[in-house]
Amino acid sequence: MSVSEQMVQDIVQEVMAKMQVASEVSGSHGVFSDMNDAIEAAKKAQKIVGRMSMDQRENIISNIRKKTMENAEILARMGVHETGMGNVGHKILKHQLVAEKTPGTEDITTTAWSGDRGLTLIEMGPFGVIGAITPCTNPSETILCNTIGMLAGGNTVVFNPHPAAIKTSIHAINLLNEASLEAGGPDNIACTVEKPTMETSNIMMKHKDIPLIAATGGPGVVTAVLSSGKRGIGAGAGNPPALVDETADIRKAAEDIVNGCTFDNNLPCIAEKEAVAVTSVVDELMHYMVNEQGCYLASKEEQDALTAVVMKDGRLNRHCVGRDAKTLLGMIGVSVPDNIRCIVFEGPKEHPLITTELMMPILGIVRAKDFDDAIEQAVWLEHGNRHSAHIHSKNVDNITKYAKAIDTAILVKNGPSYAALGFGGEGYCTFTIASRTGEGLTSASTFTKRRRCVMTDSLCIR
Repeated sequence: MSVSEQMVQDIVQEVMAKMQVASEVSGSHGVFSDMNDAIEAAKKAQKIVGRMSMDQRENIISNIRKKTMENAEILARMGVHETGMGNVGHKILKHQLVAEKTPGTEDITTTAWSGDRGLTLIEMGPFGVIGAITPCTNPSETILCNTIGMLAGGNTVVFNPHPAAIKTSIHAINLLNEASLEAGGPDNIACTVEKPTMETSNIMMKHKDIPLIAATGGPGVVTAVLSSGKRGIGAGAGNPPALVDETADIRKAAEDIVNGCTFDNNLPCIAEKEAVAVTSVVDELMHYMVNEQGCYLASKEEQDALTAVVMKDGRLNRHCVGRDAKTLLGMIGVSVPDNIRCIVFEGPKEHPLITTELMMPILGIVRAKDFDDAIEQAVWLEHGNRHSAHIHSKNVDNITKYAKAIDTAILVKNGPSYAALGFGGEGYCTFTIASRTGEGLTSASTFTKRRRCVMTDSLCIR
């Protein structure tokens, strides 16, 4: 470990130690022992935020961006240290992406009609206090990204973070409130509880002062939110297939697919979870993956051993989620060099390591007899989540046909999955992709309600 790495590790330990002390004396910004108190504090802060000008909100957001950049490495290391999942370098990049490409107040717009009968405006107004449930896979990234958008719309937010990432989540919430106070805003623009549980989540979802809930997590969490009786934004599971046809640049496709699959050890919900390739290109695709992209080709015996470990007792082993390829192979007694970053194999679409969303750098390749068969298998593997999918092809008709059939919120063509979040691709960043409820990639405007203001027979001056 280098001197600089040791310094950052020491800082991470110091931050966590300070957070423990702060928790004991209830001294953290936005952190409460009781969920009702957290909601009340956020409600008081929202009354201030709701009266702030767009420029004042943007000043706070600018400071959030600055603090996110300054603390990107600490937050990344805290996340990996606390959850045991992911890749520090990639998490740093994700925090930088949040800081640079999450939309702020520029996303809050007004539509106007002016004519003989007067002036009508459609404006985006705040919901008030938003309740948010966040995952352990992207704990601080989701909290920072959500708060920027929600604050831009004039809201405050109460988080119920995943308990496995509570320290990292609390640190992010502290940074958000410090950024607000430094920019002249109120404390408690983002709040949480010291010990999030199912009970605190239920209190939040049922509370009379929470009109909107945004949930980023597994299908169970999203289903609970959609059953709450409140307006819900649900960002749920995905099992994104990457389709490769005979017209693709196979060498580039291999590189893009492996880069996307291994980014942050496959934790992003948009990441390639399996590939479907027409039979004429499968061998070439595997050749480039194994010989140029740091992939390990697992034998049938190794696949079975991995399945037994990864799908322990038929259920996903959480201790394997977000681990790197070398660690996963070590769990079955296979030793590989450090440059191995992905485990690949060929199998049927029903293989448990292919049909299940693993969130690990394990990539099954499914062979298709032709393009139509590839579409059919890819649609089956996506399981109707309508979340994300990818294709490598130079045939526009094929791309169009696949896009219509797969019908996902995200479709990346001829690039790695993370291009969908603006990393190496155009467009804004978000870590809440609402496929279940149809909003798609959320932004500040997602967290507002439309209000029509009509002036009859006046203010038309043309």
